[in-house]
Amino acid sequence: MTGKGQIHIRNLHKSFALSTSGAGSIKTALLWWKRRSIKKVEVLRGISFEVNPGECVAVVGKNGAGKSTLLSLLARVYKPTSGQIEMKGRTAPLLELGAGFHPDLSGIENIFFNGVILGLTRQEMRDRSQAIIDFSEIGEHIHAPTRTYSSGMLARLGFSVAVHIDADILLVDEVLAVGDYDFERKCYANIDEFRSKGGTILFVSHQMDAVRRVADRCIWLKDGQIHRVGSPDQIIGEYEGRDPDPGLG
Repeated sequence: MTGKGQIHIRNLHKSFALSTSGAGSIKTALLWWKRRSIKKVEVLRGISFEVNPGECVAVVGKNGAGKSTLLSLLARVYKPTSGQIEMKGRTAPLLELGAGFHPDLSGIENIFFNGVILGLTRQEMRDRSQAIIDFSEIGEHIHAPTRTYSSGMLARLGFSVAVHIDADILLVDEVLAVGDYDFERKCYANIDEFRSKGGTILFVSHQMDAVRRVADRCIWLKDGQIHRVGSPDQIIGEYEGRDPDPGLG
């Protein structure tokens, strides 16, 4: 890691086209095809910001504010409707529990599969696989199909892969609390080490303590736009004081 991870967002828009007519069967769908109506939902409306090398930025806001959509755009799960996204450095996305894992592959097979997708060679993954397994604390379950894993096990394995691929940028959506207290503390220690080496982080969390614990700066999204930017204490204080529902889904 060289501390080169940077994120540049310019006038980013994302809209989804939703059909407002439902159909209970294929026959009904065909009969009503010409009568369907399409509703355009604009989730992000022209947001711009930067995340600098070595900086950790948290994104907060109510459900539907556009937080997870933003991370999905950065992870290239979605394409923007308009605007620019520039990512400098290798990126490791942690967007949801078990995202990217094939349910019929074992844990160890998914480690190799995900590592190669994220840009490592097979030899690099062979060299790191035992460290990933040890960090995840999954034990013998590593040889079982991941469809048999609990949500906590999936999160542990996903986090373990992400922090062992020498990424420059981590995109984290609600996976810092992925197990018991000891494992959570180990994750925070790893995050601290990642940042000390110049790693860049953009994350969303339901836990305000996590935002205060990790973030240097906080972005408050509201109705798909940036409402406020400031220190975690300042933004969380305003957000919780003005918004009776602090949910960050």
